[in-house]
Amino acid sequence: MSEQHQRPDVKSGRLIGTLAFFGAIAGLMIVVAFQWAQPRILADKAAVLQAAIHEVLGAPDSIQSLFVINGALTETPPAGTDTTKVERMFVGYDANGRRIGYAIIGEQPGFADVISLIFGYDPARKQLLGMKVLDNKETPGLGDKIVKDTLFVREFTDVATPLHGVKHGAGKGEPNEVDMITGATISSRTVIAIINNALVHAEPLLARYQESKP
Repeated sequence: MSEQHQRPDVKSGRLIGTLAFFGAIAGLMIVVAFQWAQPRILADKAAVLQAAIHEVLGAPDSIQSLFVINGALTETPPAGTDTTKVERMFVGYDANGRRIGYAIIGEQPGFADVISLIFGYDPARKQLLGMKVLDNKETPGLGDKIVKDTLFVREFTDVATPLHGVKHGAGKGEPNEVDMITGATISSRTVIAIINNALVHAEPLLARYQESKP
């Protein structure tokens, strides 16, 4: 008997139906896995952000979320607002209810990819309270020193704004100088630019908010 006669006669419609069935099962499994994992992913991100806010504000006693709505900061967004898609800032208070400062998020492209960070800011003194990189894909051993170089990270505490990046050891002792990392100039310069650009956007919002909340 020829090889052709040994092959089973499978109709194309049945084959398509089988493929569609297993495709639907695979799709359903992906949806179920996503629905199971998504809340946990969001919860983890929220926990990381909360810890970062505490770090850059120097462990405040309490934190209040602020939402940018119609060009102004508000503590209570309109009903139905998807707050996960709204720009946010955060204000920290001490045990006596006094404002410590604000935590502000910023991001922009670095050397390899987008650098995302958060920093604490005291508008009364126009000084930073701290800085923490939230996400980056900079070159290991070079650009990622914006996270791992503790001396660089510490420079963003009690430094005046706007920031001015200088080559390591070439500063003049100005209160707004930040020594950039040798070998990671682009990455460290990007960190400085993110903060300066974020403050240009944030300071008018903070000024109006503080006028309404003396």
